[in-house]
Amino acid sequence: MFDKLIAKLKEEKRTIVLPEGTDKRILSATERLLKEDLMDVILVGNVEEVKKAAAEFGFDISKATIIDPETYEGMDEMVDKMVELRKGKMTKEECHANLLKSNYFGTMLVKMGKAYCLLGGATYSTADTIRPALQLVKTKPGSHLVSSVFILNRENGPEELRTICMGDCAVNIDYKDDVDKEGNVTYTAAQKLAEVAIEANSCAKIFGIDPKIAMLSFSTKGSGKGGTVALSNAATKVVKETHPEIAIDGEMQFDAAVSETVGQLKFPASPVAGHANTFIFPRIEAGNIGYKIAQRLGGYAAYGPVLLGLNAPINDLSRGCDADEVYKMAIITAAL
Repeated sequence: MFDKLIAKLKEEKRTIVLPEGTDKRILSATERLLKEDLMDVILVGNVEEVKKAAAEFGFDISKATIIDPETYEGMDEMVDKMVELRKGKMTKEECHANLLKSNYFGTMLVKMGKAYCLLGGATYSTADTIRPALQLVKTKPGSHLVSSVFILNRENGPEELRTICMGDCAVNIDYKDDVDKEGNVTYTAAQKLAEVAIEANSCAKIFGIDPKIAMLSFSTKGSGKGGTVALSNAATKVVKETHPEIAIDGEMQFDAAVSETVGQLKFPASPVAGHANTFIFPRIEAGNIGYKIAQRLGGYAAYGPVLLGLNAPINDLSRGCDADEVYKMAIITAAL
């Protein structure tokens, strides 16, 4: 999987921002990325502190660009741009204060075209990665929400399931209708879940997956009632109507999604049942539990969350990540 992504980066070198410039894991990954000439790296932080940390840990980051928000020459321009983007929601002083924080500063570097992508979150929360992205980079045209997938990969087992995609396991707690002040539904819960599936379909292809999407539930083709059954079923219909080229079916249980015998018994004639490799969960509880079971008991390496729906590639690390995960997530982010 990574060979394909690396080949893409070799053809078109890109610049990534890593906002946590003094973190040992970030510095280790930076050395490796630069040594392999995969991308240009911008580290955010006090220049002397970043260099001191690298020297103490024994990492060569001499080819990296280090930018300190406190001394950045383009700060005035950056502040003015943020004031414009926030449209009265933040004062100039508030924008300046936020831009002294590495997550906001790094995101603005992407917004202003100084870098292609950003990877953060080794020391701060997912919310602290997504909030600046939503405020500054914003969702891409046609997108109504940010969602996420995990890409899971293993070396053994059936070839068609060696790389799979699961979403949303990290961002959206659940899906509810958007309602205006008059009480009219402006965007349905089913449309939101459908959007997650559509974004996952596009993302899966980047990782060499020919997506066959199962909209998961505890019911297959109406065998159960209540809970998320109607939501998964309705979202499937939305995708089929708006993107008939996407291979998708649902609602279905996980066994029907991956076992051809069970799938064709419970969901006969479905082109997806029994052959799914991209799995969309109706709530975050199921998604988060599901990918962790695959990771811990199924032997899959999990990469993500890969954030979807934004105007630029911006991704979040787990605070429990190691240097290898930072390295691989940087490759994933730059290849999006």
